[in-house]
Amino acid sequence: MTDSPVFAVLVSLVDIGVVAYLVYRVLLLIRGTRAQQMLVGLGLMAASFFLARVFDLKTLSWILENFISSFLLVVIVVFQHDIRRGLSRVGRRPLFRVMGLDQAEDLIEEVTTAAEVMAAGRMGALIIIEREGDLGEWAETGIVVDAKISTPLLKQIFTPPGPLHDGAVLIQQGRISAASVFLPLTQVAMEQTLGTRHRAAVGITEELDALAVVVSEERGQIAFVEGGNLTHGLDGAMLRQLLIHHLGHRPKRKRTEVPS
Repeated sequence: MTDSPVFAVLVSLVDIGVVAYLVYRVLLLIRGTRAQQMLVGLGLMAASFFLARVFDLKTLSWILENFISSFLLVVIVVFQHDIRRGLSRVGRRPLFRVMGLDQAEDLIEEVTTAAEVMAAGRMGALIIIEREGDLGEWAETGIVVDAKISTPLLKQIFTPPGPLHDGAVLIQQGRISAASVFLPLTQVAMEQTLGTRHRAAVGITEELDALAVVVSEERGQIAFVEGGNLTHGLDGAMLRQLLIHHLGHRPKRKRTEVPS
């Protein structure tokens, strides 16, 4: 049976399927991280090496061949933390984990309400919401919370002089994963009226696929950042619409009591 053509085809299909799935899982792990940009660069170098071989560019082929052989080792050393975090992520979480509809709706409502309350009270806040990028590396630098998202909890975290108010709150998979997290600041020139929270919000969304909500304590205004693009001067309704647009879910309708 092992020598039959049908069996050989089935084995080949299984082999291709397993490899394709592994590649797919690796791409999911690195999507939205610094490793993604490195992978794109390696892909361009591999394409250049292939073209150099096709057109018999011997000098360029020699340079690329020697550079790539050493560059792969450099990548492993530089991204050893990302590789270790990715492997542990596969081991401790379900392979097909997604944020449910109710979870996303609760996130939108609680974050929006909290931002409105803190803006009215001129309480500074920085909330980072994970999308495709993995915030696990930054969560490890803060204080682990692992709690359900709620307006009172967010307000309590950012109430000074509490021990967690000076930093960012990270939301991963619909839960508050960490607080008091300090993030990289953008190097892009910004308005002088925008402070450290705004620079951190732009910096983290430049580096990872995440959303940021900023509340300014000086002006009592709400700002939203996605992909390094900052929009400020928002109210609660505008923030809610932006979160719906970027998270892809419609918020719950508020329940209305029917008079008896």
